[in-house]
Amino acid sequence: MPMWGGQPNPLFLGQQPSNVYNPNPSFTNYAQWGQNPPPQGFSSPFQSQPVFSPNFTSVPSHPQTPLLDQDDDIEIVPETQVPDRVRRGRGKGKKPMEGFQEQEGRVPWNTEEELHLVRAYIDTSEDPKIGNSQTKDAFWDRVSKKFHASKKAAARPDEIPTFRNNDKLSGKWGTIKKKVAKFHGVFLGVERTRPSGASDGDLINIAVNRYKDDNTNSAPLLQHYQILKSSPKFAEIVEITNASKKRSSTDRDSPMGSNSTGRCNINVEEIWAKKTRIRFSFSEVGSNTMASTNPNVPLSEEELERKKKKEEKAKEKELKKQKAAQKAAEAAKLKAQQGPTASKASKKKPGRADAVDENPEDFIDPETPSGDKKKLSKQMAKQFSPEAVEKGWYEWWEQSGFFKADSNSSKTPFTIVLPPPNVTGALHIGHALTAAIEDTIIRWRRMSGYNTLWVPGMDHAGIATQVVVEKKIMRERNMTRHDVGRENFVSEVWKWKNEYGGTILKQLRRLGASLDWSRECFTMDEKRSNAVTEAFVRLYKEGLIYRDLRLVNWDCVLRTAISDIEVDYIDIKEKTPLKVPGYKNMVEFGVLTSFAYPLEENLGEIVVATTRVETMLGDTAIAVHPDDPRYKHLHGKFASHPFNGRRLPIVCDSILVDPKFGTGAVKITPAHDPNDFEVGKRHKLEFINIFTDDGKINSNGGKDFVGMPRFEARVAVTNALKSKGLYKGEEKNEMRLGLCSRSNDVVEPMIKPQWYVNCQGIAKEALDAVMDDTNKKIEILPKQYAAEWKRWLENIRDWCVSRQLWWGHRVPAWYVTLEDDELKELGAYSNHWVVSRNEKDAEEEANKIFPGKKFQLAQDPDVLDTWFSAGLFPLSVLGWPEDTQDLKTFYPTSVLETGHDILFFWVARMVMLGMKLGGDVPFKKVYLHPMIRDAHGRKMSKSLGNVVDPIDVICGIKLEDLIKRLEQGNLDPSEVKIAKEGQTKDFPNGIDQCGADALRFALVSYTAQSDKINLDILRVVGYRQWCNKLWNAVRFAMTKLGDNFTPPAKIESKKMPFSCQWILSVLNKATSKTISSLEAYEFSDASSAVYSWWQSQLCDIFIEVIKPYFFGDYDESAKGFARDTLWVCLDTGLRLLHPFMPFVTEELWQRLPSPKNQTREKSIMLCEYPSVVESWTNDQIEYEMELFESAVKSFRSIRGETKERRAGFAVSRTDHIADLLRCHEMEVATLANLSSLTVLTDRDPAPVGCTVAVVNEALSVYLKNQGAMDLKKEREKLNAKSTELQKQKDSLNKAMSAKGYEEKVPAHVKEENVAKLTSLMQQLLSIEEATQHIESQVAASSEI
Repeated sequence: MPMWGGQPNPLFLGQQPSNVYNPNPSFTNYAQWGQNPPPQGFSSPFQSQPVFSPNFTSVPSHPQTPLLDQDDDIEIVPETQVPDRVRRGRGKGKKPMEGFQEQEGRVPWNTEEELHLVRAYIDTSEDPKIGNSQTKDAFWDRVSKKFHASKKAAARPDEIPTFRNNDKLSGKWGTIKKKVAKFHGVFLGVERTRPSGASDGDLINIAVNRYKDDNTNSAPLLQHYQILKSSPKFAEIVEITNASKKRSSTDRDSPMGSNSTGRCNINVEEIWAKKTRIRFSFSEVGSNTMASTNPNVPLSEEELERKKKKEEKAKEKELKKQKAAQKAAEAAKLKAQQGPTASKASKKKPGRADAVDENPEDFIDPETPSGDKKKLSKQMAKQFSPEAVEKGWYEWWEQSGFFKADSNSSKTPFTIVLPPPNVTGALHIGHALTAAIEDTIIRWRRMSGYNTLWVPGMDHAGIATQVVVEKKIMRERNMTRHDVGRENFVSEVWKWKNEYGGTILKQLRRLGASLDWSRECFTMDEKRSNAVTEAFVRLYKEGLIYRDLRLVNWDCVLRTAISDIEVDYIDIKEKTPLKVPGYKNMVEFGVLTSFAYPLEENLGEIVVATTRVETMLGDTAIAVHPDDPRYKHLHGKFASHPFNGRRLPIVCDSILVDPKFGTGAVKITPAHDPNDFEVGKRHKLEFINIFTDDGKINSNGGKDFVGMPRFEARVAVTNALKSKGLYKGEEKNEMRLGLCSRSNDVVEPMIKPQWYVNCQGIAKEALDAVMDDTNKKIEILPKQYAAEWKRWLENIRDWCVSRQLWWGHRVPAWYVTLEDDELKELGAYSNHWVVSRNEKDAEEEANKIFPGKKFQLAQDPDVLDTWFSAGLFPLSVLGWPEDTQDLKTFYPTSVLETGHDILFFWVARMVMLGMKLGGDVPFKKVYLHPMIRDAHGRKMSKSLGNVVDPIDVICGIKLEDLIKRLEQGNLDPSEVKIAKEGQTKDFPNGIDQCGADALRFALVSYTAQSDKINLDILRVVGYRQWCNKLWNAVRFAMTKLGDNFTPPAKIESKKMPFSCQWILSVLNKATSKTISSLEAYEFSDASSAVYSWWQSQLCDIFIEVIKPYFFGDYDESAKGFARDTLWVCLDTGLRLLHPFMPFVTEELWQRLPSPKNQTREKSIMLCEYPSVVESWTNDQIEYEMELFESAVKSFRSIRGETKERRAGFAVSRTDHIADLLRCHEMEVATLANLSSLTVLTDRDPAPVGCTVAVVNEALSVYLKNQGAMDLKKEREKLNAKSTELQKQKDSLNKAMSAKGYEEKVPAHVKEENVAKLTSLMQQLLSIEEATQHIESQVAASSEI
C-alpha cells in the first residue's frame, strides 16, 4: 500500500487491511482523519479543501481518465477527481477501497460496457478455469446476476459485483479481470504510440493481435471491444494496469518498510502534456524521516545523490529513446511487414541474453528487384503479415516462366480457359471465386505432373464498353457517338481500351492466378476477329445462319437489341411511378387501362384492356376465344381504329385468349408484343411498327402522336380516348417490367430484321453430349444442373446474334443494291445479302449472284452479339481456325469452371459451336460454382452498400474510404444513404487486411454451400489468423531444427516414437482425402482435410507432444526422430496446402532446409504433389491416439477454469488400455496439462478428492480437485444434468423410432442422430459414474 510520510496514501481512505504494513499501529481508523492532524498539504475526506494543495491550483481541468505508463507506480489525483466509486469502495460487502487495495493500485471497472470485454473473454477463452460452453454460460449467469444485484442494493448505481473470499466465483472473477485489464492496457499502450494515419479500428486490431495467445480466439473479443470503444461511457472506464510492474524489489518485498519513506516528485506540465493526471513516483529512500514536500526546503546530501542518479537515469533513458527513434525510421519496412494485422507482440523478459543482440533489420525482407527471386530476412518475422509475405513472389513466378505450357510436351495435357472478364470491369468477388477455384485446380494438376495450360483473356463487352466510352465523350466534349461518327468513335474505344482496359487482369495477378500470360488474348484482337468471321461464314454457308424480321428486346437509349441476360425484371404489385431515362416526369406502371373499339355495322363496341395503352396505335386485330358465347356474333366482323380508321378483324384464338380473364377480348399488336407476334403469324396479320429506334412514335402511329416519346404518348392516347368517350377506366395490375441492365431503360419489344442462328440441330447434339448415358461426353457438376441443361436445350429458340452497336465484330455481310432496284434502302430486299470473309470476296459473290448487273455494296452496320465471340473462345484461344499445335495438344480442354447463372447463355453456346466447328466438345467437365451473396443472404448490390471488392479484403480498407467511394459513384442520393447505412452496419471498422491467401482459402471452403454463398468477411479474417498459426509452426521448427540440420533422404516410420508414427499416418489420411476430394471437384472437403490436419493434428497435438523432447531429458535419437518428422510434416504439409494458399506456402517452404545431395526445385509450385506413402499408414497407432485424445478431452472438460497443473488418474477396465496408457503417460499428461498421470485399473481403489468423467465403456479419468468440494451441491448438479440429458435422449429415441424414419430421413441426418445419441449415452454414463463416485465419498465422510 503506497504510503505518505508514515501515513497511508490519502487515496486509500477507510480502514487499513491487516495484511498491509502500518508504521503507526495505534492509528487504524482513517475515517477519523478529521480528528487528527493530517499530513501537510492534505485534508480530511470530510473537508472541502483539496487533498493535494501545493500545486493543485496549477493543474488544468481534464475530463479523461488518465493513461498509466508502464513505469508508473501509482496515480494520485485530487479528491474532487477521485470517482465516487473509488472513495466509497467497490460495493456491498466490501469496506472502502478494500477491493482497490487487492488490485495493488488498480482502479476497478464499474460500468455495463465493461462487461462486454468480460463476456468476450468468457466466450473466447479456453482457460480451464472458465471451462466449457455450459460452465461458461452458468458462470456468466452468476456474474451478471451479482452485477445487477449489487447495483440494485448499492447506494449508487455504479457498483460492481464483489465476491467474498469463500465464494467460488472469486478466483474466476479475479482471473477474468486480470485478462480483460491486460487487454485494455495493451490497447491504451498502442493508442499512445498511434502509427501515422492509423484509425481507431487499426489500433484495436493491433491491440487484439498483441493480446491474443494460442488458446484465445480474438475475433469475438475484437467485436466486443469495438462495442465498448464506441460507447459514450468509454471515457469513464479506468485503465487497470499493473502499476507496480517496475517497483523496486524492496518495495515489493516490504511496502514502504520501517526504514523507508517516500518522496513525491511532480512535473505538472509534462504530465498533462501526456494527458495524464498527477503522477506520483515513489522512490526508495533510507532515512527514517519524511523530507518536506515544500520545494523551498533544501534536500539532504543523500536526497541530492538520489536526485542526481535519477537525472542520470533519465538522460540515459532519453538517449535510448532517441536511438530507438532512429532505428524506428530505419525499420519502417519492419512496421509494414508486421502490418496492421500483426498478432500479439513478442515481449522479451528482462535478463534474456539475446535481448540486446536482436537487430530489427534481421526481421525485414531486403529489397528485391522486380522479377528476381525474393530475398528473405535473416530471421522470420514474429508474426505473419500478408502484405510482406505476398510481396515479390508473383513477379518471380511469372518472370521465371513457371506458368507457361509446352504444346510439344509428352506430359498429359490439362487445360482450363479462364472465362474472359469484361474489358471494362474491375475484379469483383465472383471473379475472385473463379480465380481461386481454377488456380487451385491448375496448381494441383501442375504439381501432379500434368502439362497445364490456363489461358487468360478479355471480352470486348460490346454494350458495356460502348456505354462507358459514350458517357466519357458526353462528359468531356458534350457530344454523342453520332456527333463523333462511327470510325472516330471506334478509334476512341480502342484508345480507351489500351489505356484503361485490362485492369482486371492485373488484379488477377494480385490473387496469385498462375495464368499463362504468353497466351493472353482479347476477343477483338486480329486472331479472334478472324475466327469470328470464319465461324459466321461457315455457319451461313451451311444454312445455320439466316436473316429474318422478328421481335427483339429493344433498348431505346442504346438503340440496339439486347440479349435476355441483359434484361433485369422487377415485380410491380400496384400502381407505381418510376424514373425512366430521358423523361423529366415519373412514369406510372402497374396500371391496367380499359377502352373500347367501335364495331362496324352498328354492332356496338368491344372493350379491351392493356398495360401499354400507347401500343394500341399499332393494333391490327382483336382476338376472342372461339367458344366464348359473348362474341359468337362477332366472328369474322371488324372493329374500327378510332384514330386512323384501320379495320381490325375479330379473330378467334384459343391459344392466347382466356375467356375468364377480363372482358375476354384481347387487342393484338404483332409488332410490339411476343404473344401477339405469334398470333400475328398464326392469323397472317399485318405487323406495324409504331416506334423509332429512340422510342418515339413514327408516322405509322398517326399524325396526332408522331414524334412523341412513347410514355408521353401513353398520356396523350389516354386523353384522346377520353375525349372520344372510349375510355373505360383503369385499375391496379401486377406485372413484371423488363429493364436493361446497362441503361436502366424500359425494354421495348420491337420487330426488327436481325441475323439468327438456327439452333435446333446443334442444340440436340449438345443435349445428347450431357444426357446420353451411352455416349456421355460432358459431365456437369453439381449434377442437379444437368436437368436445367435439358430444360433449356429442349425448349431452345433460334439465337439472335446481331446488335445495333458500333463496338464489336462487324457482321461479315454486305447488302447488294442493284442499279435498277426500285427500293434503295439497306435491306429492302431480303435476297440481296451476301456473306463473305471480306469485301473483295463479297464482290466476287455478288457478281456470281447478279451476273452482268451494276451494283453497290454496303456492309451491314450491325455487330455480332458478344456471346457469339465468347462461344468460340475455347477454340479461338488455341488458334482455330488454323490447325495449330496448341489446338492439337490442348483441345478439347479439360474443364470449364464458371457460375451457374450463364449455363445457357455461354456454356451451352460453347458446346454447340465447339461441336459444330471444332469437331468435338470444347471441354469434358463443367463445374458450376455458387453465386456469392452477403453475410445476410442478400444479393450484392451497390445500392445496398454490400458489394465486396476482393482487393479491399486483400489489402484492407477503412470505413471512411468505403463511404467515399460510394459518394464518388453514380448512385442516387437516396441510394447512397441506404448504402452508407449498410456499410456502417456490416463494416463498422472497415475491412481488415486479410491477404490473398486467406481470401482464396475462404472462398474455396465456401463452395459446399449449394447454389449460394453467404460471404462473411469475419471468416476470411479467421483464415488470415490461421496463416499466423502456420507461420508460428514453421518458426518453432526453425528454432528446433537448427542451422546444421540435414533433412532425411528417407523416413522409416516403424523405428520412430509413437507420436511421430501417428502424425505420419494421419498425414497419409489427409493426403488421400485431399486428392480424392480434388478429383471429385469437392473443393470444400479438400480444404477442410488440409485445414484439419494442420490445425488439429500437427499444431494442436504433434508440436505440443514433441516439445518435451527438446526441453526435457530425452536421448538424442528421440530428438532426431522428432526433428526429421517435423521437417517431413512441414515439407509435405506445405506442398499439400500450396494450391489453396500459394504465397505463404512458397515463403515458408523456401525457408525450410533442403535435403543434401538432392537437386531441389526452384519453387514449391514445381514440386511433386504429396501422395500416400503406404508404409506410413498405421491404423493401430491412430486408434491408440484417438483413445488418448478422448482421454485428454475428458480431462480438459473437468479441469474447470484454472490452468494450474493438477494430478490426473486414468482408471481402465481392461489391462490392454491400461498398458497403452502407461506406455504413453508423457503424451497424455502433456496434452492434458497434468502434473502427473497415474494409471489404475478397476481393481484399484477409486481416487478420492477428484472429479470424474467417463471416456468410454472401458476408461474413466479423474482429476484432483482444488480445495474441498461441496459434495451435496455437486450431487444436485449432476442429478439435474442427468435429468436434462435423459430428456434429450428420450426425445431423440422417439424421433428415430418414428414411422418412416428409415425411408424418409436423409442418410447424413441419420448419421448425425446416431452420433448425437452415442454422445448423450456417453454423457449419461459419465454422470452415473461421477454420481457413484460422489456417493462413495459422501458415505466415507459420514462414517468419519
